[in-house]
Amino acid sequence: MSSLEEEISAVEDEIRNTSYNKATQLHIGRLKAKLAVLRLERETRAKGRGGGSGYAVRKSGHATVGLVGYPSVGKSTLLNRLTAAESETAAYDFTTLTIIPGMLRWGGASIQILDMPGLVPGAARGRGRGREVLSVVRSTDLVLFLIDPDHPNLNALVRELEGAGVRINQRPPRIVVQSADRGGLTISSTVRLTHLAGGLAVPIAREFNLHNGSIVFREDATADQLIDALAGNRVYLSALLAINKSELLGAADRARLAAEVRPFEATFISARSGVGVDELVGRIGRALRFIRIYVKPPGRPADLAEPVILRRGDRVADLLRRLPSDLGASFRAAQVWGRSARFAGQTVGRDHVLDDEDIVTVVVARGASRGAA
Repeated sequence: MSSLEEEISAVEDEIRNTSYNKATQLHIGRLKAKLAVLRLERETRAKGRGGGSGYAVRKSGHATVGLVGYPSVGKSTLLNRLTAAESETAAYDFTTLTIIPGMLRWGGASIQILDMPGLVPGAARGRGRGREVLSVVRSTDLVLFLIDPDHPNLNALVRELEGAGVRINQRPPRIVVQSADRGGLTISSTVRLTHLAGGLAVPIAREFNLHNGSIVFREDATADQLIDALAGNRVYLSALLAINKSELLGAADRARLAAEVRPFEATFISARSGVGVDELVGRIGRALRFIRIYVKPPGRPADLAEPVILRRGDRVADLLRRLPSDLGASFRAAQVWGRSARFAGQTVGRDHVLDDEDIVTVVVARGASRGAA
């Protein structure tokens, strides 16, 4: 084992063996920061050796979902059930040695599903090509964890993703970090800091070689959140959980597993028979926050067969980017029918927030081509 790996293991052991209390809070915070810096160095070295390139996956569709689980939990069977992909299936470990994509259709949206090799303990350190697999996970829009009665340890999967800088069902911390050439380090906050009391932020920042600049906290952040902000390479992904082979489970086993995986809300499925798969597909679509927008050309009915797929919170400006460019250039206003409109045919501007199944007519400047919309 390299000296860097030995140093990482030593810090991990010290964190694990140190009881957390008020007296050790500062020490543990510095250890966590040191560990994050060492992991960043390991990642940099791996990329320098060509070991961080990962699998080549061309993204397609409106969103990408990564199937994450242990070997032999039924990921390939589920992919084949969800899509038209032909991922090899067998009742032994490591059948999937590459990443197999398939396409799922939901409510007019095309969702790319990636069947990835199973993760094993130590994946974030590169075991079982785990580093390459995790690099693909980082590029997805949604993680779908798949476990089964024989492989129920969800927490271990989450820890592997965390070790690769993936934060599950979290949002980026509201921390603003700026570096400077001189002047020392200034710490300020708009709220009272309870987790980083006693000057803990400064030694954590110094582990990242930040000696001059400022850190502004806009929430009561933890030491881990500050480390994430300083590392700057974290990815924040939503995730769902499905428990496969549920036909093997009685009511008591289901209740026990549901309690063990909280706060996740498990969907019990059988990839082989299809039980629960429709419910899972619905949850995937809702988690991706798709909305369907129907474009209505002036004087003609809306095309209800081919909606434009956007995400919840998107505005008219986002719709214009999906339409022919001349419409955006000559845009004057839009008329909206649907849940986002105060009344039918409301005239709105680029900043109007759209809702699912809205119907939109783009009004262009006089003399401009009205195009398809």
